[in-house]
Amino acid sequence: MPDHGGSGHVEVPVREAAVAPRNDGLRPRGLPKLVATDLDGTVVRSDETVSGFTHAVFDRVRAAGVPIVGATGRGPRLEELSRVDLPHADLLVLGGGGRVLDLRDPSAPRVLRDARLPGPVVAGLVEALENRLGPVKLLVEVLDAQRAPLWGDEVDDWPYPDDLKFRPREESLCYDVIKAFVKTDDTDSDTLLRTARSLVAPEVAAFTHSGLGWVEVTPPGVDKATGLAVVAAELGIDPADVLVFGDMPNDIPMFEWAGHRVAVANAHPEVLALADEVTLSNDRDGVAVYLDELLKRAA
Repeated sequence: MPDHGGSGHVEVPVREAAVAPRNDGLRPRGLPKLVATDLDGTVVRSDETVSGFTHAVFDRVRAAGVPIVGATGRGPRLEELSRVDLPHADLLVLGGGGRVLDLRDPSAPRVLRDARLPGPVVAGLVEALENRLGPVKLLVEVLDAQRAPLWGDEVDDWPYPDDLKFRPREESLCYDVIKAFVKTDDTDSDTLLRTARSLVAPEVAAFTHSGLGWVEVTPPGVDKATGLAVVAAELGIDPADVLVFGDMPNDIPMFEWAGHRVAVANAHPEVLALADEVTLSNDRDGVAVYLDELLKRAA
């Protein structure tokens, strides 16, 4: 995945255009007890940067006593990158919910959750997909080391400049898997996602996608909602008091879980349909604009 630097301030759009509420009555009357946000496509812009304005607003949120959580599909191997993009995060939900890190003491991060999927289970579900759809491309995330390679099939359409290491499937799937990625050449992500869910029971594995063109496979019961539930239990916060931001289908579980849901304007239609409010796009700093207004109203 490309590096996301901390770029300079971008011009903030006028306040009147900042947020499109479904219903004014749904707007929070005060500050939430927890803010959780997706990263890519939500706070990270299309040029792979996070603006200075966004960083400054998150600093103000933390100064107001509200914990911040980054909830991302990025695996543990991209922890450092995630901490660069969201240095304000008190906790991180990584791997779409499979790894939860408590960063409140930077000198001693604590792992609150580490869920993995047995390799043979991945092999079985890929076989089921191939029996229905034909050849399936497979990549797996196995290693925790920062910038560790993905293992799997030879592919030429992975959307990021990650280190990909070809390994025969029997070697790739000898280990427990943090997350797997599957795709076919002839099936779009939404259709592949529906097919996978129809073929594989939720007790076996969970499926989602984040707009990469690949469907993501995680252990059963693992998603951003269950990852955030670990966070909420650790902090003693009710889901009703949580504000979440997102853009893609892998954000849907946390949208269904949280008390208030805000989508960026560039979000997937299914996410927009669940949102209580829609803010500006990621490229227009929609999350920061929304939080800036919220802080002003609560002052």
